[in-house]
Amino acid sequence: MAKTMTRRTFLKKSITGFITVSILGSAGYYYARKIEPQLLTISRLNFFHQEIPQGFDNFKIVQFSDTHLGFYYGLEQLEDAIAQINALEPDMIIFTGDLMDAPNEYQQTSEIIPILTKLSAPFGKFAVYGNHDHGGYGSRLYKNIMESSGFQLLINESKEIKLLNNDRIFIVGIDDAMLGNPDIEFALRNVPDGTFKLLLSHAPDLADHAAPYNIQLQLSGHSHGGQIKLPLIGALVKPPYAQNYVEGFYTIGDNSQLTLYVNRGIGTTRLPFRFLCKPEITVLTLNRG
Repeated sequence: MAKTMTRRTFLKKSITGFITVSILGSAGYYYARKIEPQLLTISRLNFFHQEIPQGFDNFKIVQFSDTHLGFYYGLEQLEDAIAQINALEPDMIIFTGDLMDAPNEYQQTSEIIPILTKLSAPFGKFAVYGNHDHGGYGSRLYKNIMESSGFQLLINESKEIKLLNNDRIFIVGIDDAMLGNPDIEFALRNVPDGTFKLLLSHAPDLADHAAPYNIQLQLSGHSHGGQIKLPLIGALVKPPYAQNYVEGFYTIGDNSQLTLYVNRGIGTTRLPFRFLCKPEITVLTLNRG
């Protein structure tokens, strides 16, 4: 015979359940707010493609993105990230946008340049605009910071990277999709057909527009990987132009001719939380084959 639950037992179980949920909720809040945003990870990846020139085999590219300085991410954390990037000994460094969360409100802009200047790569440092870099009248400020730090800011333009044996690849950068004026066709105007092309676009969803242009690889940020993910549900925060591609590798186009990698970024925005979505620096090694 089933036991009848007494009022006292019911209250005891209810209170116990409430306390358990509260503790788990508090623990989850603390982890997502205080712990995971600090768990900067290094993602080491390989990209294979037959059109990579022989001289660029094992060429190491380090990508970082979306620091959002000022929104619960400070200069000391940036210093630490820069030290980790340099320790990876990259051949090239890529920043895919959103340096400051609100450029017109950030009070330590002069302190950013000496930190970014420490980044070193023999084949250069390249950057593109993110939506936050344009926002808050920040376009000119961001341009000044990046160029003063030794970055080449690509705005619908390309840069040839050429070796002594004449092997070459092209870095192509386009403006931000939300607050800028991206023009892939114009950016490719000086890029010969049949060359390996690496596209930098803050917004990952522009890969759908880039696929027909015979671009082999695109690096993007913007999405923060969704920033908060739940099992069986996935990413909760997907901004405009990051609805289709949220994190990691994707192949795009009728013949999967374009490979996209979406970096989860380092900082946070809108909400100061990360859950099941650790901040990331990407080490991408090119491999011919």
